[in-house]
Amino acid sequence: MATEATSGKGLALLQAEMARQGADAAASLSSNGTMAAELAASIGRTGRLVLIGMGASHYANRMVETSWRRLGVDCRAETAGDVLLQELPLLPQTIVLISQSGESGEILQLLDLLPRGADLFGMTLAPQSTLGRSLRCLVGIGGQEVAFAATRSLTVTLALHATVLAAAGGEIGSFAAALAASPQFALDEAVEALARKNSVIIAGRGELRGLAEANGLMLMELARIPAFGFEFGQFRHGPLEALAPDLGVLLLRGAGALGAGTATLAKAALGAGTVPVIFDCSGEAPIEGGVTVAFPRSEGLSAVAVMLPALQKLIIAVSGRKVAGVGEPVRSSKITGIDHEA
Repeated sequence: MATEATSGKGLALLQAEMARQGADAAASLSSNGTMAAELAASIGRTGRLVLIGMGASHYANRMVETSWRRLGVDCRAETAGDVLLQELPLLPQTIVLISQSGESGEILQLLDLLPRGADLFGMTLAPQSTLGRSLRCLVGIGGQEVAFAATRSLTVTLALHATVLAAAGGEIGSFAAALAASPQFALDEAVEALARKNSVIIAGRGELRGLAEANGLMLMELARIPAFGFEFGQFRHGPLEALAPDLGVLLLRGAGALGAGTATLAKAALGAGTVPVIFDCSGEAPIEGGVTVAFPRSEGLSAVAVMLPALQKLIIAVSGRKVAGVGEPVRSSKITGIDHEA
């Protein structure tokens, strides 16, 4: 069934979304100042932040969780499904519901359950959606995403998060500059290293943990193979047993503490007979034996912004070697509605 990527409808939609994601994210970063200030003031008042989403929205929340904790905010990224079952503690806290479509089934259920008040906000790309009409929302520029896998929506959602972090006094570094840049990176060797694998593990630390999880999801959606995103330590605690020549390994190496442990995992992969692909923005020398894609030295959310477009291209290229009709789902839909069996 393996085939080279073709210009089918699903792939064309993905490419169209990606072509404008940088501009839409940059515009979103600069057009939500008033609402970002309101949300930042709420977070400063409560000291607790709960970010609630599903799918790629949840993984975007996981990326910024680390950044908020660096600011001293007690931040938790929760799936809406878990919150529906477990409820939230009755504490002063700021709650943000995130859904690019504004119509995710679990988010709609939560809208009926959570008390409306000064510390309940939303983020969406669809201001006319149920979420957009129901809450005070930061709104991403460019409208709702139409391609199946999250590309532009993930990038724009991260820009909305960065806007709030900046309003709260956080350091978002070269995030905006990274969004505006469109450098080309040689990915052929990385594609070859992963395209023949039956499954893939992607791993990172800090903000790059959520990036690993988001791209594991994207690879499962598009290539229809098992793919898992792990934090570096979680990869070492048990999943190393899965290492084998037919398992692909993609490591996201950040600068400083975000890169600690990359060499250990790369060595373990090589010892098991699989060559790791290393997306590297550490600014350090490449790890011997791996396939390295080098990026400018970056930290925090800037590292996410630098790596994300190249990761998207890598995953689409790998998927094109695995399936026909990349981006054309066979069992899923773009917007997941309410599970009436729950």
